[in-house]
Amino acid sequence: MGPLFLAASDKGLVALEFDARLPGQQTIRPNPRDLRVEGKAIQFDEAPSAMQDYVSELEEYFIGRRREFTFALDMRGTDFQVACWRALLAIPYGETRTYADIARAVGRPQGFRAVGMANNRNPIAIVVPCHRVIASDGTLCGYGGGLDIKRKLLELEGALSGTLAA
Repeated sequence: MGPLFLAASDKGLVALEFDARLPGQQTIRPNPRDLRVEGKAIQFDEAPSAMQDYVSELEEYFIGRRREFTFALDMRGTDFQVACWRALLAIPYGETRTYADIARAVGRPQGFRAVGMANNRNPIAIVVPCHRVIASDGTLCGYGGGLDIKRKLLELEGALSGTLAA
């Protein structure tokens, strides 16, 4: 998967981002210019020991020993985004859903494009499993980490089938 960037608050994991980012993709990572400005709402401190529980569970996931994460999440977004991200958390390991399925789950049956945008803004990759969302025709589409990583995550979870594997 490559290097990952993790950020947490006292409430839980706030971000899990791939080091390689697609052009225009949003990030929680601070711009060095912003760190010089006094009174910023977000302050980053390196704290490897504070991140250890997150790192341990992710390592277990990547070697196939973990199917669910137990740590707290601090999901920050609009009400609609958070509703979409909660719907993603309901997708079982090893299964996929379509954007239309998620739209129905959040009470917006015609809102599959809005669901796609909410997935695009998901700040907690892998743990909030937007990689488990596929197109209505069963093919892989759109993923912030790139389709190759989406495919690898679905392979790890045993969720690739005929159309998806093509």
